[in-house]
Amino acid sequence: MRVVKAVAAALALSVSVPSLAWAQQAPPPMAETIQGTLLSISADGKTTAQPDMAVISLGVQTNGDTAASATAENARRMTALMQAVRRAGVADRDVQTSNLNVSPQYQYQDNQPPRLTGYQADNQVTVRVRDVSKLGRVMDAAVGASGVNFTFQDVDAQLDTARQDAIRQAQHRADLYAHALNLHVARVISVSEGGGYSPPMPLPVMAMARAEAAPVPTPVAAGEVQTTASVTVVYELR
Repeated sequence: MRVVKAVAAALALSVSVPSLAWAQQAPPPMAETIQGTLLSISADGKTTAQPDMAVISLGVQTNGDTAASATAENARRMTALMQAVRRAGVADRDVQTSNLNVSPQYQYQDNQPPRLTGYQADNQVTVRVRDVSKLGRVMDAAVGASGVNFTFQDVDAQLDTARQDAIRQAQHRADLYAHALNLHVARVISVSEGGGYSPPMPLPVMAMARAEAAPVPTPVAAGEVQTTASVTVVYELR
């Protein structure tokens, strides 16, 4: 009989311990109650500055009777082009191959199978010009340029300025709405970002069609680039 009672007591103890531990756990925190009126504001901020870097797309396209001849001629012309770019002051780290391709070329006629006419080799690179004042010289050296975009070496710095402007715009509009409703802005409930954008400024290809031996560097005006950022802020008005 004593053994039975001991076993029963042990079982009771083993069951009661988890129950006691559960009872000591703190209840989950309650979500804070919104006491006022919610106001959601979406605002855009922007900043405008002179770009300090240009990105150029360069390409050499050659044709040959064989893939080897097309590739060899492409390599010769691309080597000369890259040497000219480096002489214009562009560092090796700022030149990156973006596309390299050799493809057969066919002639198509009605009711006739395609006829192989030769091969075409394409070699494209992206060049970053970190000194915009040298852009004219690089453009003259790279007659095969297909376009140029102006941008910033530190895009995040421009975005941060635009973000700050977006918050100021949102706060201004929140104060305006609160005043119109005879309320005041009590606090910020949430903030979310909708993204930012620095639109490139492409230069038309025709503006770069210069002779290789240009007497003076091609004049290039970088102008200004606008960077934008969007935010959505939820306020509590009371």
